[in-house]
Amino acid sequence: MSNREHSIFVCQGTGCISSGAEQVFASLGKEIVRLGLEGKVRVKRTGCHGFCQQGPLVTLEPYGILYTNVQPDDATDICQSLLAQGKPITRLLYRDPTTGNPVPYYRNIPFYQKQERIVLRHCGKIDPENIGDYTATGGYQALRKALLSMKPEEVIDEVKRSGLRGLGGAGFPTGQKWEVCATASGNEKYVVCNGDEGDPGAFQDRAVMEADPHAIIEGMIIAAYAIGARRGFIYVRAEYPLAVNRLKIGITQARKEGFLGRNILGTSFDFDIEVFQGAGAFVCGESTALVRSIEGDRGWPKPLPRPRTAEAGLWGFPTLLNNVKTFANIPIIITYGSQWFASRGTASSKGTAIFSLTGKVVNCGLIEVLMGTTLGEIIFGIGGGIRDGKAFKAVQTGGPSGGCLPASLLDLQIDFDSLTAAGSMMGSGGMVVMDEDTCMVDVARYFLDFTQRESCGQCFPCRVGTKQMLEILDDITKGRGKPEDTELLLELSTAVADTSLCALGQTAPNPVLTTIRYFHDEYEAHINEKRCPAGVCQSLAKGGGC
Repeated sequence: MSNREHSIFVCQGTGCISSGAEQVFASLGKEIVRLGLEGKVRVKRTGCHGFCQQGPLVTLEPYGILYTNVQPDDATDICQSLLAQGKPITRLLYRDPTTGNPVPYYRNIPFYQKQERIVLRHCGKIDPENIGDYTATGGYQALRKALLSMKPEEVIDEVKRSGLRGLGGAGFPTGQKWEVCATASGNEKYVVCNGDEGDPGAFQDRAVMEADPHAIIEGMIIAAYAIGARRGFIYVRAEYPLAVNRLKIGITQARKEGFLGRNILGTSFDFDIEVFQGAGAFVCGESTALVRSIEGDRGWPKPLPRPRTAEAGLWGFPTLLNNVKTFANIPIIITYGSQWFASRGTASSKGTAIFSLTGKVVNCGLIEVLMGTTLGEIIFGIGGGIRDGKAFKAVQTGGPSGGCLPASLLDLQIDFDSLTAAGSMMGSGGMVVMDEDTCMVDVARYFLDFTQRESCGQCFPCRVGTKQMLEILDDITKGRGKPEDTELLLELSTAVADTSLCALGQTAPNPVLTTIRYFHDEYEAHINEKRCPAGVCQSLAKGGGC
């Protein structure tokens, strides 16, 4: 073994833990002791590596070797391989699905090779429960720079010039929101991080909270300094216990190191954060519902007209509310500068987009790509194409509020504006891939069923309109569809989108609208021929006729 320090990183994200990563971690630790390698080799936990489908994942540094589907019994071979100068264990390596050849180094695996990791730069490389790992990579240097050499308005200007837009879904210019909050009048101001991720198939916010909590904390502290806040909240659904625990550990460590609390870094600036656990209501992702939840009330969106949260949020005071990924970008922008950040992405959407890539794709997992990357590059380049040699049919972006896009749009560049023009949205970052065996009418029914169930019921258009739409879709999938149903769905979609109280209802029709727009022939087959082309709807025949 060389004199270089060796590290064995074991993914301890939720996905790998569910596959037995904790047992792998324990076995590796015991084997290091048995072989007398203490002090020469460190076994460290990390957050999500991203390649979830191949977990449990283990990496060997400084070699950059990635092992997949690791089991506790593999610990002996892994540790002994270090004695042989890190000679790869072939049976544990990722294999190229096209050639079948093993790929020892993660930098050569297309899944990683074709990404641009900015927010995810630490994921799989540091221990999220050790603040020393974060500071060793330059963590909290952006906070030092902001507090000790920049005025609050200079911080806001830097964020504005970066072009960063909110990554929770709406894409509102981040710096502009900060400026509104900074100039709003109020004796108190608050900073809130929205980690209430509830989209089916989405886990990117959870992964960042689990893997790099200090990036979020540092971003929030910088934001608080910029707008003049003294108190902050991280709103996380209680179904994310690992994220909650690591955020709490991070907050405690940051206080101990003087990054949180009173007189931060020897200045007169005071700020502290607490974690607030939500009950898992999808509607609490909406800003005013989230605010009400923290205040102790039912998580209902506030009726229109209403002031913006940045002007009157928590307890009536100005409140800056941003997504997990938005805050995680802030230390990067302050460290490298707005010009560096703005040079990445498209003209209207700067930086990167993070997606949880799921569905009928070969490589499922957590990915980060430059804004402007095409759907095809993600699905076939990073995702490896469709499983089992099936044909690609559609991809749904933006969670249950997003749209279903067909193969003809595989060259569509990913950014806020292009997705909106196509009838979908960026959303919080879910991306569900569908193959030829997917019924698009049933998909629309599935997502509408979710939003209808999650509706708070406060406003009539969302409460009743989505229910009526769901009943029509249910009839169509069960062979009771009528020729006028598609027009009625379009009419109801317009009414619900135009008159609902909040974004849940306003965007709920998107899966219906896009499936009618791009897969109208499937609706016709269900209604006029009583046939489900994909053979999914059990009440209908797959072939011609019933």
